[in-house]
Amino acid sequence: MKQPQCLTTNRDVVKVLPSLNYMNILSKTLKELKQEDSDDSFYICNIGDIVKKHLYWLQSLPRVKPHYAIKCNPDNMMLKSLIAMGTGFDCASKAEIRQMLELGVDPKHIIFANPCKQASHIRYARDNNVSLLVFDNEDELKKTKKIYPNAKLVLRIQTDDSAATCQLSMKYGAPLDACEGLLLSAMNMGLNVVGISFHVGSGTSDSTAYVESIRNSRKLFDYASEIGFKFTLLDIGGGFPGTTDVELSFDSIANDINKELNDFFPMKSHSHVKIIAEPGRYYAASAFTLVTNVIARKIGETDDVSDKACKGDSNVAMMYYVNDGVYDSFNCMFYDHANPKPSLIYLSDKRSQDGQCYPSSIWGPTCDGLDKLNDCLYLPRLNIGDWLVWSNMGAYTVAAGSSFNGFKTKNTYYFISELDLSLLKDHVGRPSFLSSSFSFEDFQCDEYQSDNPLLDINGNKKSQSLSFFAKCIKSKVSPDGEIKSGIAITATM
Repeated sequence: MKQPQCLTTNRDVVKVLPSLNYMNILSKTLKELKQEDSDDSFYICNIGDIVKKHLYWLQSLPRVKPHYAIKCNPDNMMLKSLIAMGTGFDCASKAEIRQMLELGVDPKHIIFANPCKQASHIRYARDNNVSLLVFDNEDELKKTKKIYPNAKLVLRIQTDDSAATCQLSMKYGAPLDACEGLLLSAMNMGLNVVGISFHVGSGTSDSTAYVESIRNSRKLFDYASEIGFKFTLLDIGGGFPGTTDVELSFDSIANDINKELNDFFPMKSHSHVKIIAEPGRYYAASAFTLVTNVIARKIGETDDVSDKACKGDSNVAMMYYVNDGVYDSFNCMFYDHANPKPSLIYLSDKRSQDGQCYPSSIWGPTCDGLDKLNDCLYLPRLNIGDWLVWSNMGAYTVAAGSSFNGFKTKNTYYFISELDLSLLKDHVGRPSFLSSSFSFEDFQCDEYQSDNPLLDINGNKKSQSLSFFAKCIKSKVSPDGEIKSGIAITATM
């Protein structure tokens, strides 16, 4: 066995494998948990996914420095990865700023991007040399003048985010016809405005919002120059997808942004302008996989199923209860418009399947009837103690989760392949890497074999002998919601 590269406690240790085989990782992790008599839900985080996402960002948007929006997922190991790779950070509160400062981030790499800030939070930013502050109204200017008059201010403008799933312009951003007046007010107050920011919303299906906002920003750059400001910053916000199952791809967005930057902020005349962005889900979404335990089951009749389309040919309907729900990781269903479905099922014992799928619903663990995760899925018969695996669960999940009723997913296990670790070291620089706060240890994970079969969508046995079976989970209500078998966790862009 190789010697661990660094030894520390199990918390915040990244385990290094020759390659990432998630079936083996999950099998070994669950085996260790069984020895501890633990059936708690947990996360698996692929640090290599974050590394590859960052390198792809640098390749796709070479002029844009990412400032990770930590509201998306404030996991410390993820933040340490991004710090090591040299990203900046978008913070919205005193607590988020404090978290980044405690992790050793230079204040100049933080933008306080909340346009409407609590006065004490502005004082905290001032006292800790976080000088880049966003505003979108005159009262915010007056507040800042009183508390932090030498701050470097960024005017956030309104965008047309009508094509976005999560719209933000109804709350933040100055209307375009008010921007010149705000800049004049800032000039008359003796404040230092250094640039423009915008946010097109999350889940946009049209990159026109980026295009128009970059063009509007250039107009305001020109106006600011006329009245005496010298702008040096353009913040193009967030809205970048973190998975590939989206209507508008990251590549399409990047191509349109690059064209607009070249046309309206050409390097020849605007080399002094620093361009940043505030990606969140781009980095976080696909790096985290949630694993939940089936803690209870009810077997009923399809006559009890309210949705006739979900009854199918079976006379039996299943209700499964798992130990994470809408008050914790699955809050994304309400606040992020997500529609998560399990992508894999891990059997807790060796048993044969009857080859039949049943109309099934999945429920969270709390005592609230609202705590329902899926209403109409076709699943094979599951037993108490089986595990459901949910991929792409890194964005806006743990960040907003609570411990309502005493249920909370607390543990995360971190992994990276040897190849991805090498990419990280090469990007960071090996001397800097050795002095970083990372801790790594080798993880021995032998090929796991079991008599449990791998089943196809019809419940038929395949030749592979694995404790996993990949199952396409298909909703009869929404045939387009079919999930392809396999573990969708590693970045493939």
